[in-house]
Amino acid sequence: MDHYDSQQTNDYMQPEEDWDRDLLLDPAWEKQQRKTFTAWCNSHLRKAGTQIENIEEDFRDGLKLMLLLEVISGERLAKPERGKMRVHKISNVNKALDFIASKGVKLVSIGAEEIVDGNVKMTLGMIWTIILRFAIQDISVEETSAKEGLLLWCQRKTAPYKNVNIQNFHISWKDGLGFCALIHRHRPELIDYGKLRKDDPLTNLNTAFDVAEKYLDIPKMLDAEDIVGTARPDEKAIMTYVSSFYHAFSGAQKAETAANRICKVLAVNQENERLMEDYEKLASDLLEWIRRTIPWLENRVPENTMHAMQQKLEDFRDYRRLHKPPKVQEKCQLEINFNTLQTKLRLSNRPAFMPSEGRMVSDINNAWGCLEQAEKGYEEWLLNEIRRLERLDHLAEKFRQKASIHEAWTDGKEAMLRHKDYETATLSEIKALLKKHEAFESDLAAHQDRVEQIAAIAQELNELDYYDSPSVNARCQRICDQWDNLGALTQKRREALERTEKLLETIDQLYLEYAKRAAPFNNWMEGAMEDLQDTFIVHTIEEIQGLTTAHEQFKATLPDADKERLAILGIHNEVSKIVQTYHVNMAGTNPYTTITPQEINGKWDHVRQLVPRRDQALMEEHARQQHNERLRKQFAAQANVIGPWIQTKMEEIGRISIEMHGTLEDQLSHLRQYEKSIVNYKPKIDQLEGDHQLIQEALIFDNKHTNYTMEHIRVGWEQLLTTIARTINEVENQILTRDAKGISQEQMNEFRASFNHFDRDHSGTLGPEEFKACLISLGYDIGNDPQGEAEFARIMSIVDPNRLGVVTFQAFIDFMSRETADTDTADQVMASFKILAGDKNYITVDELRRELPPDQAEYCIARMAPYTGPDAVPGALDYMSFSTALYGESDL
Repeated sequence: MDHYDSQQTNDYMQPEEDWDRDLLLDPAWEKQQRKTFTAWCNSHLRKAGTQIENIEEDFRDGLKLMLLLEVISGERLAKPERGKMRVHKISNVNKALDFIASKGVKLVSIGAEEIVDGNVKMTLGMIWTIILRFAIQDISVEETSAKEGLLLWCQRKTAPYKNVNIQNFHISWKDGLGFCALIHRHRPELIDYGKLRKDDPLTNLNTAFDVAEKYLDIPKMLDAEDIVGTARPDEKAIMTYVSSFYHAFSGAQKAETAANRICKVLAVNQENERLMEDYEKLASDLLEWIRRTIPWLENRVPENTMHAMQQKLEDFRDYRRLHKPPKVQEKCQLEINFNTLQTKLRLSNRPAFMPSEGRMVSDINNAWGCLEQAEKGYEEWLLNEIRRLERLDHLAEKFRQKASIHEAWTDGKEAMLRHKDYETATLSEIKALLKKHEAFESDLAAHQDRVEQIAAIAQELNELDYYDSPSVNARCQRICDQWDNLGALTQKRREALERTEKLLETIDQLYLEYAKRAAPFNNWMEGAMEDLQDTFIVHTIEEIQGLTTAHEQFKATLPDADKERLAILGIHNEVSKIVQTYHVNMAGTNPYTTITPQEINGKWDHVRQLVPRRDQALMEEHARQQHNERLRKQFAAQANVIGPWIQTKMEEIGRISIEMHGTLEDQLSHLRQYEKSIVNYKPKIDQLEGDHQLIQEALIFDNKHTNYTMEHIRVGWEQLLTTIARTINEVENQILTRDAKGISQEQMNEFRASFNHFDRDHSGTLGPEEFKACLISLGYDIGNDPQGEAEFARIMSIVDPNRLGVVTFQAFIDFMSRETADTDTADQVMASFKILAGDKNYITVDELRRELPPDQAEYCIARMAPYTGPDAVPGALDYMSFSTALYGESDL
């Protein structure tokens, strides 16, 4: 074959997507298409008593176009419009185009208006689309279909003929020998092929066309001059003409069909063995991966730091995102391979495949369930540990702050309480010491709450298993012991002062008032500073708003506090004025308190400085919580769409799997469209995973805007992928069963209608009583007497061999097909044997090698070897040995 032929062959083998891919028809091609398509249409229209003369004019009103479709399809179209107006014509053409589209044909750039306007290119394209669908698409040779099947048929039929090399549907047919070879192969008495010459194409073509028209009822679609006078004949015209020869000679393929049937049996056996090996390996690998993964998920040894726990969480996310999805796909593929293998074995009347011990589908499902349970527990443990560590860090810091403040306050208090300054003091000094002690007791009581808070925090850290609990407990114990000691010393000093109180008469009321007002104010400032510096942790916008409100309320008290500060400083100023006025020797100190005006002013200034810092911290936390709220809403917006979408797709898939509209191929096409839309939806799942990761990184643990969690979405998505794959596999198995058993579409619809009628809960299965009622409705005589019960038990052992208590639709149609076509296998074996054996009662090894491909023939001969006995013809098989070797004794 030269380069031009090779290129044209490659072009031909590409899929037919657009009838006018070359945009404009070559004038010679247009002439050939007009003549060929007109003859093809008239070969069908004459069955209805009419014909066309001008292809672009006679189809303009749509009437003959609708009639043509009814003749070639055997179906009734919608009632045509009888009006003569343009709108009536367009309506009729649209009805024809809609019918073509309903047969699964994609009409590219062909509209009713162009047909009504007499557009020749569009009209020829439409007729070519009809020819492809109804004359070429159903051609099937050795598992190839349509154009490839037709070309393969031509190549096989003309292979023995000299000077014939069919590689395409254009120049390979110019010399006419290809047409003559097809006729001679099937009707050798019509043409003397030996007298034909390759250099006389006109004679060859006219001979083939005249013989085909006279003896084969194939109308003359082209003139020999049209083909010879064109450098490259029109491919569509040649293909249309050749398809007529195919349909005329299709009956001669019965012998080939018999040989192909044997090849298929052998190929199925070999394919089944390969599927068994693949299943065992895939199951072993998957179970080994689960065995290695579960111990890792069950390792719950906690870490002491937040960083270490977050690293564990990141490792778990990598497992979910990178390692598990391929295994989910492997598990789904394993189930599909198992179901397909079992179906093929049933169709071949072979025993069901029983995997090795521990590698059943149920074993894998159980192991997978354990994996998911461990996975769920591991994720919950990780999140709980992170929350616990976060809480522990916050409590530990709070404990240190409060302990430091308290220890600073208690510093020197024991020495002060043990000081016996009252022994040498004057009466006024003693009274002053007593008042000072009263102020100290007031201050001591005010610090009681802080000590209790420190003890409570230490207790909570112990309960939460804080890793540094021993040091916390030791520090807490020191504080509590010191507090008890302060209480005892305070009580002892009071008793000593009260004993000497009788000696004290003079008391400075003004200093006392200062001390009493300064102490609580000082304590208030210390508490305010403590609160303003206190760390906080919140998880919601409401919590930060609550803290902000409390802070604003605190700021509202500052004016009154400032008034109190000025009043206390006023008392001190009045004391100073009295000392200066009366020259009292007070050494400038207040005997009742150590709180000086400078200390009050210093702490007050510190409080004023801490207020704006607190404002800034609250503002930043508020912004963070707003960001977290946006993350929640962003995740919820997607989750609230994806969750219902998954549920809807599950329901739609369920409806498709039980509907009766169209053929099983239609259902399979719908399911594949759903599978494609589901796969195309994967980026949205990935986007939701990204949003979920942002939420986890922000340590957001709840979301009030949605009821869907990422775990729900993941489980639903995996179930959806598994369901669509399993449903497609079930429909494919139903097609295999239907084709293998010869079930018609009407029988399949009847089986589906009966099954759906008794499937009350739409579960896709029937219980024993429902199945029994279904059989009775189909005419089975199954009464409640012992004989009927025994018959029903026999049927149940067929459709439910594992005694699960339910009957699937696949098992149902397997049973019905077996009951309605139990002689098919024997009939097929007998037909194949008779065709190959001819008038003999046996088949020789040489005949098998001649009729079958080499590898198939040797495999078949090896299978048949044990059945050749000494009494048989040497190297041959009789019918019983032939059928037993291929199909097994139980089938005949």
